[in-house]
Amino acid sequence: MKSNLISKSETSALLKKISQEWNMEFPKMKNVRVHHILSDAQIITGDKLKILKIGEEHLPFLSETEILEKFPNVEVDMGAVKFMCKGANLMRPGIKKFTEFEKGKLVCIVEETHHKFLAIGKSVVSSSELENMEKGEVIQNLHYISDKFWETGKTIYD
Repeated sequence: MKSNLISKSETSALLKKISQEWNMEFPKMKNVRVHHILSDAQIITGDKLKILKIGEEHLPFLSETEILEKFPNVEVDMGAVKFMCKGANLMRPGIKKFTEFEKGKLVCIVEETHHKFLAIGKSVVSSSELENMEKGEVIQNLHYISDKFWETGKTIYD
């Protein structure tokens, strides 16, 4: 796996972009590294930061609990867990509770018993639409525990 440091200007452009996308502030950082996993996927690491970039999409890495807690979330029942960990999209019947979110935004998927983060995905509907749904797809699963990025990410330390 190839990895390289990115310049100060690239770092500040990246932090500015994810600050806007995720609606949260990041402090200035030095020594931000890009680890190339696939032609269209990288893991970007910095001080207390691990980002998964797939295509043009930036996702918080599932091990970054502090950042994940700032995102809206959906709590799923134990029956949905094995499907989430195999990359399935989240369907309405598996959802127990949820916070407010907009359509097209990143949402964390948490299991009901230990409140552990299972996956992060992009919402297909807003939380207000979700309230009135009985079935159907709610979140497109983008990154989940045990996916190839998760396994690779466990080998990367800064």
